[in-house]
Amino acid sequence: MGFFERWVGRPIKLTDGEFWRGFFGLGTTSGETVTIESALSLDAVWACVNLVQNAAGTLPCIVYGEDGVTVDKNAPLYELLHDMPNMDDTAPEFWSMAAMCLLLDGNFFAEKKMNGERLVALNPLHPLSVDVCRSKDGRNTRYYEVTEDGKKRRVPEGKMFHVRGVRLPGCDRGMSPIAVVRNTVGNALAGEKVAGKMFKNGLLSSLLVSSDQILKADQRKQISDTLTQFAGAEKAGGVTVLEAGFKPYPMSINPKDAQFLEARQYSVEQICRIFGVPPVMIGHAANGTTTWGSGIEQLILQFTKTCMRPMLKRIEAAIYRDLLDAKTRKTTKVKFNMEELLRGDSTARAEFLSKMVTNGIYLVDEARSYEDKAPVDGGNKAIVNGTMTRLDTLGKTETPAPTPAARAA
Repeated sequence: MGFFERWVGRPIKLTDGEFWRGFFGLGTTSGETVTIESALSLDAVWACVNLVQNAAGTLPCIVYGEDGVTVDKNAPLYELLHDMPNMDDTAPEFWSMAAMCLLLDGNFFAEKKMNGERLVALNPLHPLSVDVCRSKDGRNTRYYEVTEDGKKRRVPEGKMFHVRGVRLPGCDRGMSPIAVVRNTVGNALAGEKVAGKMFKNGLLSSLLVSSDQILKADQRKQISDTLTQFAGAEKAGGVTVLEAGFKPYPMSINPKDAQFLEARQYSVEQICRIFGVPPVMIGHAANGTTTWGSGIEQLILQFTKTCMRPMLKRIEAAIYRDLLDAKTRKTTKVKFNMEELLRGDSTARAEFLSKMVTNGIYLVDEARSYEDKAPVDGGNKAIVNGTMTRLDTLGKTETPAPTPAARAA
């Protein structure tokens, strides 16, 4: 969406952060302009965003009944949230988009399409095409201005599904992580630009030529043009001849001495810190960290608890607020199934299901359903280890029942 499509007819101020964010991007101390597109051009940003949005897309959104345990496949929301929110997007695609928008812009918008009183679709909107506004009629009602094809239309609050990231009190819009840490992202972009120029020039920043003669302007230009023919990595290895006592002095840059490599590694760690992703999970093994062992298992557990769970909790809360009414809030619960993250670890999944079944928490058929297995006879009963004893009976000996002969006597 271009400048004229989005901003025509709207008064622009120098302090209008939304304008600069949507059109020019955000300026940084490094001189680089940061936008969503430029940020994603960094491999570390893309790797973090891709990791989180892929994880979010694998987690099914389940609609439960009033008890919060029984899956309610007959609920009107089940098909929308679990299978297909609209005719264009599947549920994994929809929730992946939601995670990506929250990571980059801090907001996710989806317009609610109704058939009478029934919700029939959720259509996602680009976050930069939506402005959150308040009415000036004294009621301070919130509404949304959506810009499409150069035209603006108003969407009432009741027709919008809005998930917000981190925000300050009094703000209707979540804060964009990319905007808040734009200087960090700008430094990383500047480092990538410097690296590209260095490799383009064959790791040579400049070349000095000394002579014991006084040269004229045309002679200087001739020497410069001659040496420029061999500039660049693709022309490395060429040979030229210097006459009349000319001596070249290449000014090469030692990346290690300039701490260039360390700075680029540190920028990866900074970006991972922004998104709450352990660096090793995007292939960055720094400070002796390996990709094997129990330490990595703890990092993955940290990623699940401190990155994925808070974001999913925000989505669940927005569903409760925007997609349920006063009646269904009492009879319906919506939760993401985090257990799907165990799909890639057969050992952990087997241990988890075994403990849940032997302790009577899961039915046998429920555990089998996780493995896509059919129910079995007796699988709808809870089982427990028969050797367990109640605490209040420890040390007590039960009196055996009298035998038939004893009763007869």
